[in-house]
Amino acid sequence: MSEFQDRAAEINDLLCVLNVLTWDARTQMPSGGSATRAQQLATVSAIARARLLDPAFEQAALRAQQQETTRRAASQALGATRAMKRIPERLTRELALTKSAAQDAWARAKDANDFASFAPHLQRMISLSRELADALGYQDHPYDALLGLYEPGLTSRSLHTLFEGLRAHHVPLLKVIRTRPQPRTDFLRRCYPSEGQRTFSLGVAQAFGYDLTRGRLDASAHPFEISFTRQDVRITTRYREHFLPAALFGTLHETGHALYEQNVSPELTRSVLASDLLGLYAVGGASYGTHESQSRLWENRIGRSRTFWELHFPHLQDHFPEQLADVTTTEFHRAVNVVEPSLIRVEADELTYDLHIMLRVDLEMALIQGDLDVQDLPDVWNERLQSDLGLTPPDDARGVLQDIHWSAGLFGSFPTYTIGNVMASQFYEAAQRAIPELNGQLERGDYGTLRTYLTTQVYQHGRTFTPHELLVRSTGRGLDPQPYLAYLTGKYSELYDLPTAHREHA
Repeated sequence: MSEFQDRAAEINDLLCVLNVLTWDARTQMPSGGSATRAQQLATVSAIARARLLDPAFEQAALRAQQQETTRRAASQALGATRAMKRIPERLTRELALTKSAAQDAWARAKDANDFASFAPHLQRMISLSRELADALGYQDHPYDALLGLYEPGLTSRSLHTLFEGLRAHHVPLLKVIRTRPQPRTDFLRRCYPSEGQRTFSLGVAQAFGYDLTRGRLDASAHPFEISFTRQDVRITTRYREHFLPAALFGTLHETGHALYEQNVSPELTRSVLASDLLGLYAVGGASYGTHESQSRLWENRIGRSRTFWELHFPHLQDHFPEQLADVTTTEFHRAVNVVEPSLIRVEADELTYDLHIMLRVDLEMALIQGDLDVQDLPDVWNERLQSDLGLTPPDDARGVLQDIHWSAGLFGSFPTYTIGNVMASQFYEAAQRAIPELNGQLERGDYGTLRTYLTTQVYQHGRTFTPHELLVRSTGRGLDPQPYLAYLTGKYSELYDLPTAHREHA
């Protein structure tokens, strides 16, 4: 390898160490270890930063930029180096320390339904995020600087335009669906022992292609996927014995992320193109939105489809014969696709999910801008949820405290979930065009061809291409919500037998 590649490999190793420490903290670490873990994370982050800003690395990258085989990786490294130079070393360390302490405080506050105990940590994280935005620089809104960390090219202005179009589609469709007879869902809340949930969900993950020789499934307070190179990609889920879909679709969601990471080209291992150098994460996806497109594609386009349940529902009944004895495949499929406004984002149906994202984005933009005080956040959250979905959280644990993201300092990441929804439909539509026999393969439970197609078009490239480049290469156009809107309209028009006039209008 060249000097550039050698030095990049060292940086990637350090980022993987950070991921290992993070995974352990969120799955195995005793609560008493949080303070010292914060110091460990801060120390390793500082070392990774120092390696990135080493003049020798920059010089090696400049030389590598002249070579065709390393030009893209070197250009990304130089871009990250220039941006990191604008971020004070003190700020990097404080963010790492605050993140660990804030996540620990969030977990305790959520368990105790005690927002007040988390508020000082959140306020500190917001202050540091504002400082980070100022250091990175922006033109119109400080939020733009943070957005760019997760979805290059996205701005608050373009996001607002996208959200307006989605809301104009989703809200009328939601209103007419609410007037239709609702499917039976009582059986989803029977008692389903966690071990049975785990066995079935993990079996489906493996059927999709998740390689357990390079991965594992654990439980955590908030489901996530994390990788330490493509050879070790781990997922977690959250079990609720009286709500079957939580762990099931949580696992399928994280499996989509894991398939992306496990299928990054082996040649990119320990390289810049498998690292988010500026964010100091080991992650192989082109962007958070691109990554999310795959979790949403496998969770929803495959895992919630009628085709999927016609094949797999008998297996689920084998695991829970008493609980599902009086349930048909049609009833189960309709139940897991019910449109029903809910308190919890990760359990929301596909139509109301984006409304959850819009709520969070609007609030975090106001927090970063300074237009919303932390102490007012619970009340504003509840008011907005009531306005958008007609619900009022009975407590903060099921309201403002439900997500881990703000405690981790991930301001700017929430929009990527909706970006992922849009991308997922574009990628899936392209796959259907490229694989005429795809529907028949899915009916037989053959997921390999789809996975291979997505590997060729998306996964193998890691961070080689921008999200826009990947979309254009695969679908022929940039971000376009029309396939997503057509999918939602068609799916729910069929499920709820909507009038033809509304189908055409939506």
